[in-house]
Amino acid sequence: MRKLQYREALAETVAELLEADPRVVLFGANFAGAAVQKTFADRIFWPPIAELGYCGVAIGAAMAGMRPIVDISTATFSYEAIPQIVNEAAIAYANSAGATMAPVVFHMLYGLRGGGAAQHSGSPQGWYWNAPGLQVAMPGSPADAAGLLRWAVRQSRSPTAFLSHQRLFDVVGTVPDGVFEIPFGEAEVKRVGEDVTLIACGVQVPRAMAAAERLAQEDGVSCEVVDPRTLSPLDIATLVASVRKTGRVVVTDESHDQAGVAAGLAAILADQAFDALRAPIKRVSTADVPVPYARTLEDAISPSVERIVEALRTVLSWSRSA
Repeated sequence: MRKLQYREALAETVAELLEADPRVVLFGANFAGAAVQKTFADRIFWPPIAELGYCGVAIGAAMAGMRPIVDISTATFSYEAIPQIVNEAAIAYANSAGATMAPVVFHMLYGLRGGGAAQHSGSPQGWYWNAPGLQVAMPGSPADAAGLLRWAVRQSRSPTAFLSHQRLFDVVGTVPDGVFEIPFGEAEVKRVGEDVTLIACGVQVPRAMAAAERLAQEDGVSCEVVDPRTLSPLDIATLVASVRKTGRVVVTDESHDQAGVAAGLAAILADQAFDALRAPIKRVSTADVPVPYARTLEDAISPSVERIVEALRTVLSWSRSA
């Protein structure tokens, strides 16, 4: 086991994939780092600012047998390519029952980044989760980033929206030695608990862990933290099992609250575990407003550790008094 930053785990994995498989090519490589850009310069295409065009080229390459990784950079830039990502790649795979493979990975940076404002702070994971045929990965740790990316490039037959968060890039975590893969559709219990379940996606995972530790220290509460890791496919069984064990649940994601990921997960849990609930489900998401430029205002709408702690205490208080 080693300690790596999220950015280091990504770069190391991309380099290993390029070295091992000549079918792997990059469309842009800013997220992969300078070493990858230098070592594999002949395997990197630097496209113009034309997301609709170069995503279409990458999809065609995937259908022809290549394994492209597309660096879209800021997730909001992917909106320009939605006709290709959703209406071509995802539909071609889904409507052919998998006969037409399109194993392209669209890597994008989502969420509140600090001064990104409305046009550079998008969290489209809920949009892409709503696209049949498209896989959606949201790693929340260096190990998950490496294992999920490796599985998507090596094993997947369908297109993948791979959402990283800028504020995860400096996060340090334990990463297994050697080559390992994390199959899509396998959630992980990051912290075992008995009193309340906290389901967190992507950048919310370390925030959820911090909130759980705070409740343990200040309130003596045992909080179970569960990370879906992928939204599509979604490991519903693991999420439901945790909620049935604790009887209480808070769901957090950095997408907007209305019709966002937290809302979608809450609806699934209400449908499949309603009889086990001892309190209403609480959501902690980004407020439903365009993301402001000012850092103070951005912080005010963010699903912070403080807001997660408040939601957990509300759920616990309600269930104890009910």
